[in-house]
Amino acid sequence: MTKTAIPVFKLYGENQQWPTPDLLHCETISRRSREYQWEIQPHRHADLCQLLYVHKGQAQLEIEGQRSTLNEATLQVLPPLCVHGFRFTEDVEGYVVTLAAPLVSHLQAQLGATVDGLQALGSYPAGKDSDYLNSQFARLQDEYADDQPARDMMLHALVSVLLVWISRQAIQRRHPRAPRGREYFRRFTQLVEQHYREHPKIEDLAHKLGISVSHLNGTCRELGGQPALQIMHDRQLLEAKRLLTYTSMTINEMSEVLGFSDPTNFSRLFRRRVGFSPKAFREQLKAEAPHS
Repeated sequence: MTKTAIPVFKLYGENQQWPTPDLLHCETISRRSREYQWEIQPHRHADLCQLLYVHKGQAQLEIEGQRSTLNEATLQVLPPLCVHGFRFTEDVEGYVVTLAAPLVSHLQAQLGATVDGLQALGSYPAGKDSDYLNSQFARLQDEYADDQPARDMMLHALVSVLLVWISRQAIQRRHPRAPRGREYFRRFTQLVEQHYREHPKIEDLAHKLGISVSHLNGTCRELGGQPALQIMHDRQLLEAKRLLTYTSMTINEMSEVLGFSDPTNFSRLFRRRVGFSPKAFREQLKAEAPHS
C-alpha cells in the first residue's frame, strides 16, 4: 500500500465525522475492535492524537511499516499523521483516547517545553503503574459517558494526568539518571534550607547524601544551573535581602543572624554576588519606595 493510498480516519477504524462536540473521545478497545473482527487496517489521522492503553491481552501493532507486539500493559502514543494499524486478541482490555488538535495544543502549552509528549511517537510500558493507569482511563471513560456538572473541566484534568505520566516517562527514557539526580538535588536543597545559617561545608553535605563533592556539584550544575556552594550562598543572600527589606537590623546584627563570623565577610559576599553593598541595597529600596 503506497502512502497516498492510506486512508485518513476520524477515529480508528472509521471514516465518519468527529462524533462529538468534545475535543476528545474515549472508548474501550473492545467496543470498536469487535465490530472489525479485532483488526484495524493501517490508517492515519490528519489532526488527531491517540493514546492506546492495552491493560490486558495482546496487541499486534503496525506503525510506519514496523510491526511489534504488546504482551504487557503499555501506553502507546500515536501522533497526528502517524500510519498505524492494530490486531487485538479477543480478551483484550484497555482504552483508546482520541484528542483533537486544539486540545493537544492546549495541553502541550500547559506542560511547557519539558518534552513534546503528544507530538512524538512513543511506547511506554506501564510496569508498576498498570493498575493506576487503568484506573485513570476508566475514570476518563466514565466521565466521558456521563453528563455531570463541570464535565469538560474534569475530562481535561484527567487527560492532563495522563500527559504528565507520559512526559515523565519520556524524560526518564532520555535521561535515565535524572530521577536519582533529582532526588539528590531535592535532598540537597532541603539540607541547605535547614542549615544555611550554619555555613556547613559542601563536603559534609555531600557526605550526608552519600555522594562525592564532584557528583554533588555536577548534579547542582545540571539541575540548578550552578555549583553547590553558590546555591548555598544564594539562599543566604535571599535571607539577607529579606532582612534588609523588612527589618531595621544593622549590618552587624544581620551578619550575626546569618551565621557570618565577620560582618566584612558578609558584606564582601553580598557585594560580589549582588553587585553592591548591603547598605547600598537598602538605600536603593528606600529610594524606590513610594512616598506617602
